Amino acid sequence: MNGMTGVNRMTDRQGPALSRRALIGAGLGAAVLTAAGVGSAHADAAGVGPAQADAAGAGSVGARARATSAQRRGHAFLAATMDAYPDHGGIRLAQSYADQAGLFSTAFTYDNALAVLAHLAARTADGRARAVVLGDALLYAQEHDPAHDDGRLRQAYNVGPYTFYDGSLQPDGFVRADGSVNVGTQFGFTGTAVGDMAWAGIALSVLAGRTGERRFLAGAVRIGEWIERNGRTDEPLGGYKFGVDGANQKLPFTSTEHNTDLVCLFGRLARLTGDGVWLERRARARAFLHHMWEADGGFFYTGTNDGVTVNKSPIPEDTQTWTYLALDSRSHARSLDWAARELAVLDHAERRNSTVPAGQSYEGVTFSSAGLLANEDAPIADSQPKPDRNGVWFEGTAHLALALRERHGRGDEARARRLIDSIERAQDLLGAGQTVGGRALPERSGVVSASSPLDTGFGFGYYPYRHLGATAWYLMAAVRSNPLRA
Repeated sequence: MNGMTGVNRMTDRQGPALSRRALIGAGLGAAVLTAAGVGSAHADAAGVGPAQADAAGAGSVGARARATSAQRRGHAFLAATMDAYPDHGGIRLAQSYADQAGLFSTAFTYDNALAVLAHLAARTADGRARAVVLGDALLYAQEHDPAHDDGRLRQAYNVGPYTFYDGSLQPDGFVRADGSVNVGTQFGFTGTAVGDMAWAGIALSVLAGRTGERRFLAGAVRIGEWIERNGRTDEPLGGYKFGVDGANQKLPFTSTEHNTDLVCLFGRLARLTGDGVWLERRARARAFLHHMWEADGGFFYTGTNDGVTVNKSPIPEDTQTWTYLALDSRSHARSLDWAARELAVLDHAERRNSTVPAGQSYEGVTFSSAGLLANEDAPIADSQPKPDRNGVWFEGTAHLALALRERHGRGDEARARRLIDSIERAQDLLGAGQTVGGRALPERSGVVSASSPLDTGFGFGYYPYRHLGATAWYLMAAVRSNPLRA
């Protein structure tokens, strides 16, 4: 999430601006989405809702077996996205979305950082090995950028060949013939966001701690130093600014989400390096978050566009959940109640513009307060379907579930379990028949980013395509692994 209205202008091309999570699926219309983005219900799972799942008993043998199966299938999806282009070398990242999303072999840096963390959260030999491969690919991208030698990572990369919409063949994998990395230029994913960098740094720092390999810590430190050089601001609200666009021009926005990420990254670097400078930087990011806190309403605002004035609308979900995961602050814990109450949605086939098959329903949260007010008569973007105000954002639903589990207040675990049940049903029933790299995905593997098309309010939408980031957040929520704990 970008952190404020208008901040997704990280591209160096004309046309729709894309954030690190933006998914416009150029050229895909509502008819294609409805046909390819959702699947028919399995006979043994159709109609199973939260009440039935609760009745089964979260502690029963059957419930535990179902949860284990769902997690196993989630990890199978992570593996499939990583192994989709076997003829293009061992240095590789994972494709972020199913092919049907229309982004071809795009691998977002943020999604791959989450994949590292989800693999490590599994605490298996295979998970560790895959996390190391992805971590080394991020380090390779730092060292082999085609234009910069300063430790930056781009918003996204291409990881396999494809033919673009204009008919031009893109033959390369993640590593081009000259050894440089294949930056995602076709969609303009060429900028560098502080939030993307922070998540990559978090992933590398966890790898450093888990493996003892110094190269991962060195990469994380290099990321932290890039952020300090390019993001630090002395504007009245302080904190760290958004990053740079594809033309290397600094962007004027400051994001609550990004500074939340930095509280974790800088805290980790302080602990791993023993260098107190990271504590000062962490305090600066944390102070910005306090400026964004609305005590009367019990929530965090999205950020600032100018460093002086707080941007008060829209109000996103992840600034409520990530702040709790990073700060573990009882005085700000009400943000979870705000998100669970004010952004709650229930999607089903009878909803206007819903693409959920008949007989199914999904509960969770939407992306932001603007999503609940989206114009259901107008497409989200050119060539895109109309939004469903009650579309469930499964990535956000997963980190809300994880944050509730971390808070562990009265009723929190039961509420989190209902949300996880909803995500697991989505993995079972939505996104059937989708592929990655032209290869069929393992059956019922991978969580779609949204139950139906939803408008984020930040200039882009989410759609029912299986997604690396949503699946990784689900897997971490399922095993209570908090990636933002410093």
